[in-house]
Amino acid sequence: MTDEFEVTFIDRDDRSARFLVRGVTPAFANGIRRAMIADVQTLSIDTVRIIENSSVMFDEQIGLRLGLIPLTTPDDYEPDDTVTLAIDVEGPATAYSGDFVSSDELVEPADKNVPIIDLKEGQRLELEADAGLGRGKDHAKYQGGVAVAYRHLQEVEVVGEKGEFEEDDAEILRGVIVDDGELVPTEEFDNDLSQRYPGKEVEVRDVPNAFVFSVETDGSMSVEELVTKAVDTLYDRADELESAVQL
Repeated sequence: MTDEFEVTFIDRDDRSARFLVRGVTPAFANGIRRAMIADVQTLSIDTVRIIENSSVMFDEQIGLRLGLIPLTTPDDYEPDDTVTLAIDVEGPATAYSGDFVSSDELVEPADKNVPIIDLKEGQRLELEADAGLGRGKDHAKYQGGVAVAYRHLQEVEVVGEKGEFEEDDAEILRGVIVDDGELVPTEEFDNDLSQRYPGKEVEVRDVPNAFVFSVETDGSMSVEELVTKAVDTLYDRADELESAVQL
């Protein structure tokens, strides 16, 4: 594989995207998937200092919930950097992730409406929490890619007409097809080729070295950032291996 590959976005929003990558091998495509899940660093709460917890939930349970709240992760954080988040909520009220106050305005809960604990009259939750960088291979709470998958781009070719009395049986296909150079998500025709090509005999084949990725992040970063950082980790590891071999 060379460094020259082509990326085309099929659809995307703030946290999810589907895109086509051409010019990569199956091994490299799988490497990108694994890197997005396991190798890209994100911030997560790993130390909690309880000041007051008069709720019905143990301190350890509160800490577990806090660790699973995704945090926005700036590019300039180093492995030893930490950020402190504080929360102070008194009942009757529900403590939400959006109640956190961060020492860095660039680091905050990716979702403001994650419930932490329902506090009754007279109950209070006050604490400070430190967040640091980690990788998904160390703990699932650091996984920036919560749903990452890929499959071959498939090409559909009409090879003939069906017989006059031959019925159009459903032919289910999921993913993205290329038809006369156009990328078409299969959900546009209910994943049924017989609806897009009524009365036609078709052949479906994988396009070599072309893969459609479906990626969803936890909000700690955009899909573009997640993919770029994942590819960077692959090149960094390749450089390390090359240096080690030349010793």
